[in-house]
Amino acid sequence: MNIIVTGASQGIGKEVVKVLSMSKKNHVIAIARNEKQLKALTEECKKNNPGANVTPYVFDLTQFDFYSLVFQRIETLMSHCDILINNAGLLIHKPFRKIDQTGFDDIFNVNVKGLFFFTQAILPLMNKGGHIVNISSMGGIQGSKKFAGLSAYSASKGAVAVLTETLAEELQEEEIRVNCLALGGVDTEMFQKAFPHAEASYTPNQMAQFIVDFALNGRKHFNGKILPVSVATP
Repeated sequence: MNIIVTGASQGIGKEVVKVLSMSKKNHVIAIARNEKQLKALTEECKKNNPGANVTPYVFDLTQFDFYSLVFQRIETLMSHCDILINNAGLLIHKPFRKIDQTGFDDIFNVNVKGLFFFTQAILPLMNKGGHIVNISSMGGIQGSKKFAGLSAYSASKGAVAVLTETLAEELQEEEIRVNCLALGGVDTEMFQKAFPHAEASYTPNQMAQFIVDFALNGRKHFNGKILPVSVATP
């Protein structure tokens, strides 16, 4: 399987790449901004499985002017893409009154605009029968409990959920499935920043195992669905 994972240098994305790399059948392109962390991830994958096929690709998803070059580069690395996991995300924890336009734009540029246009750039490579998995948050689910300081972040994740539904509709004829996983508490640096005194329900590896299984098999049963993945709130 040819698989692309964004936000791959740390947290859940890093663990997703590690899980995927355990199969020699998978070629994974791991995308993130931090070159040092991507290099360390690639080395760790090779250590865990000498046959691992992981290609690190340093790119900032907010560099929108370079998306055509990104497609050209990825096209040289893999002839097609079976699975795209849009995992990259940014969280700024601030009271609503203190979120300025720069902070708001930073969050939406990564969580919504980056996801939107990166998916658009990769679509020509997506195989018939491919699967796009967008990683969202319980905070983006309408009717779920909300938390102070996460207004812009939660709004951006709500946008990801609606985008998933509309994209699934548009890609039906191409038989490309699009789904969204709204994650609950995972013990990452981002979670600790948002909930410094809370205990997460999952480790990054536990959630990564679920995401990988869903990415590989979920298209058989779901399309355009927003699936909460949580046993507690947050």
